Amino acid sequence: MNYTQTLEFLFQSLPAFETQGATGYKPGLERITAFCRHIGNPQRNFFTIHVAGTNGKGSVAHIIASVLQQAGYRTGLFTSPHLRDFRERIRVDGEMIPKQKVVNFVDKHHDKMVELELSFFEMTAAMAFDYFAQSDVEVAVIETGLGGRLDATNIIVPILCVITNIGLEHTALLGDTLPKIAREKAGIIKKSIPVIIGEADARYNEVFEQTAAANKSRVIYAEREFLCEEHRPEGEYQHFRLRRTRDEQAFDVELDLQGDYQCRNIVTASAAIDFLHEETPLTISRRAYLEGMKKAAANTSLMGRWQKLADAPLTICDTGHNAHGIAWVAQQLKQTPHRNLYCVIGFVRDKDLAHILPLLPHEAHYLFTQAQSERALPAAELTAKAAIYGLHGDAVGQVSEALARARELAGPEDLIFIGGSTYVVAEAL
Repeated sequence: MNYTQTLEFLFQSLPAFETQGATGYKPGLERITAFCRHIGNPQRNFFTIHVAGTNGKGSVAHIIASVLQQAGYRTGLFTSPHLRDFRERIRVDGEMIPKQKVVNFVDKHHDKMVELELSFFEMTAAMAFDYFAQSDVEVAVIETGLGGRLDATNIIVPILCVITNIGLEHTALLGDTLPKIAREKAGIIKKSIPVIIGEADARYNEVFEQTAAANKSRVIYAEREFLCEEHRPEGEYQHFRLRRTRDEQAFDVELDLQGDYQCRNIVTASAAIDFLHEETPLTISRRAYLEGMKKAAANTSLMGRWQKLADAPLTICDTGHNAHGIAWVAQQLKQTPHRNLYCVIGFVRDKDLAHILPLLPHEAHYLFTQAQSERALPAAELTAKAAIYGLHGDAVGQVSEALARARELAGPEDLIFIGGSTYVVAEAL
């Protein structure tokens, strides 16, 4: 098989949550455990940091990986979904896995993957572990796919667990309340391995504390370790003044990721990095921490986080796609200077729009669209649903057409926003 045929096999033959939704989700660790045993348990060959959460886990994972890279460690990074290229999911020191490595892995293990009926995500996680081991990775940052307890990545034994926050998402699969979802995410907590909680909340703290106590694991609340005292955008960077509470040490940090919500993520990532330096075999200097923060997007090629695509009209895209993430996006849209606002928006069918649509700005003109995905909600259906919540605009069948239409309508002082679904952002990019 060549690379194109290999991807075709992966996407067509194996169940994939990205294309099929809930029917492509195969919970449980039996298949991935059996397959990793078959390929020699490569996930045991390097230190790992496990990152879960409703929002921010991608940014936090990329920031931590960037700092580790800057500290001189050969660093693996496994994330999902991808925006433009499947290989974005698996990186070593910021470089994507080569196409030939993807082909070789599938050629070599094709029969076993079919025999075990692996899901697309299980296969991808195993490929990442195998590639990291081959590449002499010293430490890898592993982001969960969905949930935590039954997620394929949960076969690792990390040196640190990180849970960024909990919001309502994938309620059909993870539970319909914050404590239920927290219980699934808390499933990554392992025996005697500390867990950092990015955003404390009285509605779910107890769930983490109970799970940690049962595992004799320590809970560290990031917001008690670091305070964000100052935050302002400065051109291509955001500037933060962070204070470490245990010794009152101040850090002036620059971050090359945009979005006001990064003020939460930078506190979570800082607490994780501080723990890794203080209490694990890893050594991370102050310089590596500051440089890694400043080059987080550059080192890891992270895209789609309040990313500017054009000026005049200012055009922004963001992958926030659940109520928790959309609330941050809506707040920042309000604060961004503009005359008129045009939103190119699309969602997947299984999204809980009753909690999302009321959060979006009413004064915007919407170009309701649909990505080229089986899971995409048809533009006409989205338009009708949005009207119930006082959001009005036009249904445009394709993302490229919707974006072209927004550019026709917008003047130089207007703002165009692209989002709702990761797939919409992917096509816009």
